[in-house]
Parts: sequence; structure tokens; C-alpha cells
Amino acid sequence: MQKRIKNLFKDNIFIITVIITTGIAYSSLVKAPKMGGDFTNFDKLYHVLAYFILTTCWLFTFHKKSLLKYVIGIACVIYGILIEILQETITSYRTGDYKDVLSNTIGIILAIIVYSITSKRN
Repeated sequence: MQKRIKNLFKDNIFIITVIITTGIAYSSLVKAPKMGGDFTNFDKLYHVLAYFILTTCWLFTFHKKSLLKYVIGIACVIYGILIEILQETITSYRTGDYKDVLSNTIGIILAIIVYSITSKRN
């Protein structure tokens, strides 16, 4: 069973990665529901997690090309910046935030570090 799941992910990693990339764009640009309570900067953890997952998926998509990990990291940073620019320019209910870009970048760096450590073991 575990091998079947592993092969399912392995055989469809590109499709999964595109869905995650699209999902992040969609969730970043639609109107978010109002949350109760005071969660000042709590959303930054979501940014770290989302961009950690995004970067990890792209790293596994191109895992046989280890030199691409830095290109993937830079592309994910640019993607995050573009999303923030789009939030500021095409929506009236979202705002771009440099703290979000910083949180995204932290998630990206963590993903590259974890990927580098784990890929050396294999």
C-alpha cells in the first residue's frame, strides 16, 4: 500500500505541484473570510508553510537536476513577490505586504535546507 501511494505521488508530482501552485495563487487573490479574534501576524505561519510545501513540490518535480534547487528557490521568491503585487494592484480587498514576502522566503529557504539534507542521505 505504501509503495502504491509513493508511486502515485512519483508518477503525478508535476500535476500535484501545478495544482498547489495554482491553489496558492487562488487562495492569495480571493476574498478571505473574516476571522474572529486578534491574530496579528499569525498568517505569516501559513505563508511559511505554504511556500515550504510549494518549494518542496517543485524540488521533487525536478529532483534529478540538483543544480536547479537554487533556480527553483529564486523562482518561488519571484512568484511570492508577484502574488503580493497582484494583491495590491488587482484586488480591493487584499494588500501586498513585505512581511508576507519575508515569510514566504523563510519557507523557501527552509524547504531548500531540508531538501538538501534529506537528498544527501539517499
